[in-house]
Amino acid sequence: MKVTLFGATGMVGQGVLRECLLSPDVEIVETVGRGATGLKEPKLREIVHRDFLNFEPIADALTGFDACFYCLGISSTGISNEEYERITYRYTMAAAELLVRRNPQMTFVYVSGAGTDSSERGNSRWARVKGRTENAVLQLPFKAAYMFRPGFIEPLHGIQSKTALYRRLYTLMKPVTPVLRRAFPNAILTTEQIGRAMITVAMHGAPKAILEATDIRALAR
Repeated sequence: MKVTLFGATGMVGQGVLRECLLSPDVEIVETVGRGATGLKEPKLREIVHRDFLNFEPIADALTGFDACFYCLGISSTGISNEEYERITYRYTMAAAELLVRRNPQMTFVYVSGAGTDSSERGNSRWARVKGRTENAVLQLPFKAAYMFRPGFIEPLHGIQSKTALYRRLYTLMKPVTPVLRRAFPNAILTTEQIGRAMITVAMHGAPKAILEATDIRALAR
């Protein structure tokens, strides 16, 4: 399987990239981002691209893939409505629309979030934008598309969030995370589980398009 990965330097993306590099089912993993990951691996290819509203200049390099794992995202905290919409919706759709033209048999996996508003009418701005993005991706003629809605994510293997606030939160939560995991086993996912579940749905599919934390956990073989 050949995979293209967006957001490989973020916390979730780092975990997904690690699992792709370890998986015997992944032949090639190509990352697309504004910066390189810094890794040197035989089956890793990297594309540094600045304009995430226009992927036409690299369209040929985004052709011939079986799956896309779209992990690019940003917190809605501290940014304008316009910037959040641009990064969450417009970036995603610019990539997805080109990819479906170039790879109609592709499986597209989008990292959304618990509480996403599929109705697009709720009170939460971030949830409405995420819901709009999910709905738009699901309307594209991919072979299959899956929306991952994790809640609390535990980073493993030295992975850290790029957001300073989240890094502080994870540091504070680390001593109690094992207790929370035992108390709420289906509410906490690891970066490893998310990566493994993505590979599973790309290879074998899933019974539904919108996958909550319990579904993702079950797929993390």
